[in-house]
Amino acid sequence: MEHVKKPDWLKIKLGGSDHFSETLDIVESHGLHTICTSGKCPNLGECWGRGTATFMIGGDICTRSCKFCNTKTGKPLALNLNEPSNVAKSIQLMGLKHAVITSVDRDDLPDQGAQHWVNTINKIRQFNPTTTIEVLIPDFQGKNDLIDLVCEARPNVISHNMETVRSLTPKVRSAARYDVSLSVLERIAGNGLKAKSGIMVGLGETTEEIYQLMDDLRSVNCAVLTIGQYLQPTRKHLPVAAYIHPDEFKLYKETAMNKGFEYVESGPLVRSSYHAENCL
Repeated sequence: MEHVKKPDWLKIKLGGSDHFSETLDIVESHGLHTICTSGKCPNLGECWGRGTATFMIGGDICTRSCKFCNTKTGKPLALNLNEPSNVAKSIQLMGLKHAVITSVDRDDLPDQGAQHWVNTINKIRQFNPTTTIEVLIPDFQGKNDLIDLVCEARPNVISHNMETVRSLTPKVRSAARYDVSLSVLERIAGNGLKAKSGIMVGLGETTEEIYQLMDDLRSVNCAVLTIGQYLQPTRKHLPVAAYIHPDEFKLYKETAMNKGFEYVESGPLVRSSYHAENCL
């Protein structure tokens, strides 16, 4: 595929403020991982600059190898049983009002890491009783008992990303399936929790496919949607098929809101945890 030149509107602010340094110190001193760094998030400078970060639990090695993701893949190490407490203490030190937690896929574990999720949520609540909690979970291979386990911990928002449209899912995601992801979101909403999902554009999808995805999400009562531009992390990952103009992102947001979503973040640099506190 011919290389597509990055447009001028994709400007990324680099970090360097006092809050940026403080956040980095807290994360590193507790031996934690963030999707901000592992995923090469374009908003790292902005978010860390205002003292927010998205923590990644379960280690930093994923059992899957999705073609869009920069997280390391391979055989993960054993779970760090101190990680839930370390995350909770870091959130306390950072004074976060809204905490976002994600994880690598842990298909190597009998429970896919579900109990580790519960332990983390409970520890965050113990150390930070007024902090709202958002979790971005894997699909747990579509196992309802594991999804229910996390739901029973009652975080304020549970997110699971569709990532892309149906036709591109086999190409973009290494193991996840479109209908399984929809069933995860349906299970979350069925447990009485706010369900959220995120997608990337610029991978070769059509506008009609994006609108169909919105309809599919609304059919399972997904309430919140984020839409952002796919950016190629390295040359080993999928190339960018197109850079979507900011005006198109505005149209996507208007369309999604008209379809019944409660809240939508849509823009070139939007990621699933960007301004996450606004969806409460």
